[in-house]
Amino acid sequence: MAKGIWAQMIVKPSAEGLLQQVRAVKGPPPVHLWNPPFCGDIDIRIARDGTWFYLGTPIGRAPLVKLFASILKREGDDYFLVTPVEKVGIRVDDAPLLAVDFTATGTGRDQTLTFTTKTEDEVPADADHPITVKIDETGEPSPYIHVRRGLNALIDRKSFYRLIELGCHEAHSGESWFGLWSHGQFYPIIRSAELP
Repeated sequence: MAKGIWAQMIVKPSAEGLLQQVRAVKGPPPVHLWNPPFCGDIDIRIARDGTWFYLGTPIGRAPLVKLFASILKREGDDYFLVTPVEKVGIRVDDAPLLAVDFTATGTGRDQTLTFTTKTEDEVPADADHPITVKIDETGEPSPYIHVRRGLNALIDRKSFYRLIELGCHEAHSGESWFGLWSHGQFYPIIRSAELP
């Protein structure tokens, strides 16, 4: 009898189960308040280009991807999908979100950059949402914008090229840097002396 009870209580995490729980929440999910028990890993992977995969197959339904993105949570270097009662681990190749466009208003120090992600988040580059750039060993830059609670979006290549057109040289940390202004904040991209 006891064996039957335990067999009924063991629940394997599934995408369908997560969806049912998230749809019950009204408004933006307060994932920062949720600390459910870890239920194991689920075969969901977010590729560098922002494509979500489930069981090795791309998830083609944008509303489903947007729903999953709304329950993303980062703890250290690990990423999870969380609901009030379940937390499952997923794999992320680079950043969990992808910035696919931006708007620029104003110029110079008065410029404001607002980014849009593939999952329709809109984020202004400001003190709470900084732009950062990592340069790999080949010299290739990877630009990011902080979206929410430890979650960054990789800025796609076409948007980065457009951003470069808005850049300027400014003194930063005692050196001349090429970077961007937004909301009165300067975001350094590369030292001016390192430009070709």
